[in-house]
Amino acid sequence: MPAYEAFAGLYDVLMDDVDYDAWVEYYLALIGRMGIQPRTLCDCACGTGSMSVRFAKRGLRVTGVDLSADMLELARQKALKHGVQAMFVCQDMCALTLPRPVDALVCACDGMNYLLNDDRLRAFFSRARKFLKPGGVLAFDISSAYKLSQTLGDNFFGEDRGDIAYLWSNRFDGIARTVTMDLTFFTKERDGRYRRFDELHVQKAHTADHLVALLTECGFTDTRVYGDRRFGPPEADEPRIHIAAIRE
Repeated sequence: MPAYEAFAGLYDVLMDDVDYDAWVEYYLALIGRMGIQPRTLCDCACGTGSMSVRFAKRGLRVTGVDLSADMLELARQKALKHGVQAMFVCQDMCALTLPRPVDALVCACDGMNYLLNDDRLRAFFSRARKFLKPGGVLAFDISSAYKLSQTLGDNFFGEDRGDIAYLWSNRFDGIARTVTMDLTFFTKERDGRYRRFDELHVQKAHTADHLVALLTECGFTDTRVYGDRRFGPPEADEPRIHIAAIRE
């Protein structure tokens, strides 16, 4: 099953421990440190719109982009529920097309790890540059190589929440620097039976130095690398790395 298809309806339930307010505050602070107070923002790989809606609540004009139509439908419902306006577009962020350039472009919560090769990375950086205003900011995060190889690695995770259970098995390929995640979900139906569905996810363990080099190649400057939602350099065992750069 394609990633984030049936999973879309469970995503917010299983991610209920994520502090999206803190994520949004960090990204706004990060963009601010780059010298921009954005009025327009594109949220790439926006998923169910949890960050898009929060950006919109702070007065930004937001466009959310994601490859999953199922996730975007939930994002539209979420925006309606919270009384904010945001535009959601189903497209591959490596072929990003916006009606007009924006002040800032964000890709949070592992979206970059799903770009598995340099061609995809260059495509995204080039499209981001095209649809950022001169001086605009591209800001994103990655799950670090340490996290993908050591924390997720060849490990198994599982949880039973009663109405929802999942089994999560990982395989790390040290040569390809990818982790393949096999996920099996069980959801309780009204008649008491459980429905099973499976998804396969693959993420790449990028290095910050390589991403910085590609950003420079694609026309970005003043690139800055930080640790997990802070403004110091990443440690060797940092689970997440944040990167921001200016569009020349």
